[in-house]
Amino acid sequence: MSDSQPDSIDFEKLGGMVPVIAQDDDTGDVLMMAYMNREAFEETQHTGRVCYFSRSRNRLWRKGEESGHVQELRSMYLDCDADTLLVRVRQIGGAACHKGYRSCFFRKIEGDGIRLIAKPVFDPTAVYKKKV
Repeated sequence: MSDSQPDSIDFEKLGGMVPVIAQDDDTGDVLMMAYMNREAFEETQHTGRVCYFSRSRNRLWRKGEESGHVQELRSMYLDCDADTLLVRVRQIGGAACHKGYRSCFFRKIEGDGIRLIAKPVFDPTAVYKKKV
């Protein structure tokens, strides 16, 4: 079997899911970390839009389904243990984070404190119907 087949990915190590790191293909910025199950992986491959598995919703999460901030898949990489994916994406709408920031990594740990290092791109209360 070719290493490019979904059966090469170890979805079973974490109970049917693998961690996925999303990285901006143009800038190299790390945007977020989420999970995919086999179905989300296959949908991503088929549509070219990144789909994750939401553990809190217990269902597929089509990135941008509420906000319109979708991720177009540019390329996908599998790590050496076959249990983590890196997706390089084109982030549509400017923000990957549901809290309104470009990246989910908008806070920096410095010594004993945490410092905000970015400004929000959008107001999540104006975009989402539910509390975030």
